[in-house]
Amino acid sequence: MHAPLAPTTRLPIGSDADLAWVRQRVRRAAADLGFSLVQQTKLVTAVSELARNTLVHGGGGSVEMRVLEEAGRRGLRLSFVDDGPGIRDIDLAMTDGYTTGGGLGLGLSGAKRLVQEFTLDSRPGKGTTVTITDWATGVPGPRTGAP
Repeated sequence: MHAPLAPTTRLPIGSDADLAWVRQRVRRAAADLGFSLVQQTKLVTAVSELARNTLVHGGGGSVEMRVLEEAGRRGLRLSFVDDGPGIRDIDLAMTDGYTTGGGLGLGLSGAKRLVQEFTLDSRPGKGTTVTITDWATGVPGPRTGAP
């Protein structure tokens, strides 16, 4: 059994070890809130990408994790914040295949597809904040009509 979730938690992102810690904390929080295993996996995949971007492209920063409760549903809002160089062209950065780091160029756009809400605020020389929100939808019901 885990300790009750704090309403808001700030986790540093300054090393590869921090990336692993952030992923573990988010997975645990999502499980405690009732996210299905598929939802947890999608959320942690997005978190992994955004936390790595914070470290590699932003030079480090933090993630603020906030538990949400609204109209009988529960969720998580995560804001990844860095004071790095920022993103000059957000539309280009959100384009599949565009990369500045030699990867596949699917990080930001892929993370956006994995969560229910996604916002990106960045200014050159002022840093970047990416905020994602996901709500627990519970366990999928049984298939109907399938043998």
